[in-house]
Amino acid sequence: MKTVDATSYIHSLIAQGEHVEQDFKFEISDARKIARTLSAFANTQGGRLLIGVKDNGRIAGVRSEEEMYMIEAASRLYCVPEVEVAMTTYRVEGHTVLMAEISRAQKKPVMARDENNRLWAYVRVADENILASPTHLQVWQQEGEKMPSMVTFTERESRILDLLSQEEECSLSRICRVAGVSRYDAQRLLARFVHWGIVAMRYDGHHFVFRNVDEEI
Repeated sequence: MKTVDATSYIHSLIAQGEHVEQDFKFEISDARKIARTLSAFANTQGGRLLIGVKDNGRIAGVRSEEEMYMIEAASRLYCVPEVEVAMTTYRVEGHTVLMAEISRAQKKPVMARDENNRLWAYVRVADENILASPTHLQVWQQEGEKMPSMVTFTERESRILDLLSQEEECSLSRICRVAGVSRYDAQRLLARFVHWGIVAMRYDGHHFVFRNVDEEI
């Protein structure tokens, strides 16, 4: 861990605002909540926490030793597997800002424990940590598997793909209803399509929806 005087650097990061790879925290008071953020960053593109920065970008500063302890506790006690976090402190305008950097996980999912010791996976969507869907979990199970050079789609797969080619976006419930596929089978098949890059997922503010991306690849 090192302390760096880099006022312009921290201000340039703050100017970006909160986004898929960056989050501001005024302070850390709940290690379990931070574990969700570590899970979300690790399961998505990686990212960084700027601690001692308010939501509006104002620098308030922190006592870095306490914040570092909370982050380490979040990773060690509440993340499965444990998340590696690189921490650096910066002196900015007389205040201490702690940066915690989380790399994208090589093997997903990274889970976070809740108050009842249950494990949940999160993903980062814009500036929010969102509970991962069952489709995400199945996509991660397939990581490393390559798409066959020759693919013949089953009738159920064809019904789903035909529906997605006809409609801009579809919820899982609509896919099950219109394509006549069980929820379990739909999740499994959609995960395969997402893994292959022919279907994409988007969070619409309530749940994840699916769309055909054949035109984009």
